[in-house]
Amino acid sequence: MSKSSTAGQISFGSKRIASVDVFRALTMFLMIFVNDLWSLTNVPEWLKHKDAHVDGIGFSDIIFPAFLFIVGLSIPFAVTSRKDKLQSSTFILKHVFKRTLALIIMGVFMVNFEFIYPQALIISKHFWEIIMVVAIFLVWMYYKPFQRIGEKRIKLLRIAGVVLFIGLAVIYKGGSENQIEWMKIHWWGILGLIGWAYLVNTIIYLYLGKHLMYLILIFIIFQLLNLQEFTSLFGQPPFKLVVSASMHASVCAGMLVGSLLLKYQKANKEHLFIIGLVLLGVGSLIYGFWLRDYWGGFSKIRATPSWTSVCIGISALSFFVLYLIIDKLKITAWARPIKIAGTNTLTCYVMPYFIYPVLVMTGLLDMLEGVSDGYVGLIKSLLFSFLIIAIVALLNKFKIKLKV
Repeated sequence: MSKSSTAGQISFGSKRIASVDVFRALTMFLMIFVNDLWSLTNVPEWLKHKDAHVDGIGFSDIIFPAFLFIVGLSIPFAVTSRKDKLQSSTFILKHVFKRTLALIIMGVFMVNFEFIYPQALIISKHFWEIIMVVAIFLVWMYYKPFQRIGEKRIKLLRIAGVVLFIGLAVIYKGGSENQIEWMKIHWWGILGLIGWAYLVNTIIYLYLGKHLMYLILIFIIFQLLNLQEFTSLFGQPPFKLVVSASMHASVCAGMLVGSLLLKYQKANKEHLFIIGLVLLGVGSLIYGFWLRDYWGGFSKIRATPSWTSVCIGISALSFFVLYLIIDKLKITAWARPIKIAGTNTLTCYVMPYFIYPVLVMTGLLDMLEGVSDGYVGLIKSLLFSFLIIAIVALLNKFKIKLKV
């Protein structure tokens, strides 16, 4: 589905559903915003993440599952596009594994940065973070626009990035004064969680995507697996598919919606897609609230089934609203300031890991303390989100972006 770049419209290229990119862009914008709330004081409670054992959902708690939903939403379009180019399932699988590995590596390094023990590190932890971002760009930058420098030089740049990663790992010191630790998997990080859920669901879609009922059945199975993480539902000890089934269920929900959209748009039965989308949204909300008293209440940190289902419902209904506004009513001008976040999403996510240490090392972060309280601080965080997106847009003009 193509969009022309006429007034009031966004050009998202051929075969793209504009609302998918806008949903991704909006979610990325909000993710940068909520991730900046740590720098503020007196933040309203409803905006913050809830603690692990608090039964509740803050605004920050719905952003990550929305992004998982979008990852799933994109899978049917990505796989279909590759198959249209006559790429084999084996070729697609190789790409999926490479992409997953990249996300896991980035996620693990980002998580380990959080556990650095600065006093034992031979360089500033902020400099360590900057080098990490440089390594990410060297290894996973989209080099196609720079082919003129030659394949050999591009290969050397990638090798340099790998060497930087190895160097960062070698000098890494984490833990505390009494227990210095090397890098380890504390948890997979946001990108790592996305990577594992993306891998599992893409493999499922690659081989079962033509059968809508199978996808519905798998979505139900993921929900049941999420339940068994909190009880011996099947008379067996709880287990996970690497990460919580909550992640897989959120991605699978989006994948189911993407499959419905592809199926019924081609058949000119768009109303069936809309009905299915609304049923998923409303049904997930009802199911999630019903589960609340039986399986751990609402908790993002523990990935409880009730939190999972309510967030799926919110994501599905949010996409329904955006689909009507963007693709049906063609009201797209409002999304222009953030549209780059819908296509250069990974670059947007990584960029704060470069900007924050620069702000700290230059003393600018301390200077911003005067505008980091209450509602003034919230405006600052919103402006920070726009700043990150503006930087990514500027880099994009020079063809600099990440792609895995």
